[in-house]
Amino acid sequence: MDTLKNKYDSIIFDLDGTLWDSTANVAEAWQAAKQQVDYIKDDVTVAHVASIVGMAYDAIFEKLFPYITAEQRNEFKGIAAKSELEVLHRKGGTWYPQLLETLKDLATRYKLFIVSNCQSGYIETFLKMDGLDGLFIGHQCYGTKTQPKWQNIVDVVNDYELKAPVYVGDTMGDYEASKKAGVPFIFAAYGFGVVEQDQVATLKELEALKNIL
Repeated sequence: MDTLKNKYDSIIFDLDGTLWDSTANVAEAWQAAKQQVDYIKDDVTVAHVASIVGMAYDAIFEKLFPYITAEQRNEFKGIAAKSELEVLHRKGGTWYPQLLETLKDLATRYKLFIVSNCQSGYIETFLKMDGLDGLFIGHQCYGTKTQPKWQNIVDVVNDYELKAPVYVGDTMGDYEASKKAGVPFIFAAYGFGVVEQDQVATLKELEALKNIL
């Protein structure tokens, strides 16, 4: 793994399943949103939310609620999005072990960024949590431009003139996006997905990044 030291100038992180786990509180928020409409049949569970981690925000509601109309889906997405940010603002998500210590260490050597498929305001909610202020130089998400993750990665690389970035994520979607963007991929195996090919490193825990990079 020492061959990765001094190889990159920046690290772009996925958020869900890589830096924190917000599934329990997102499920609570979407369940609260369900109570405001009469067309969602089933309760929203943590398992439901875990099954869509990493998907673009619009696609999530198509997968979870294929039986409702496009108009209903659009309405519920808006209600759920508002509820989600309200709950996360109060409760946040569960940080992976040694998150703050790891990020502070990495920030002394690398430029740090976040690219996620979440809604607008979601990354900002994460960044407002205690201790994270100033650690990340920039971020981009699906909700800002409704464009695919690979394009958001490319935009961050270009906007900040990164010469040798690496992307850290936990799903095949993250791997595919990083590959399409032409950025090497580190797999966070403690997250929600499985990647078995082409990663430059595999993390069993987030803090391993301090030694790998």
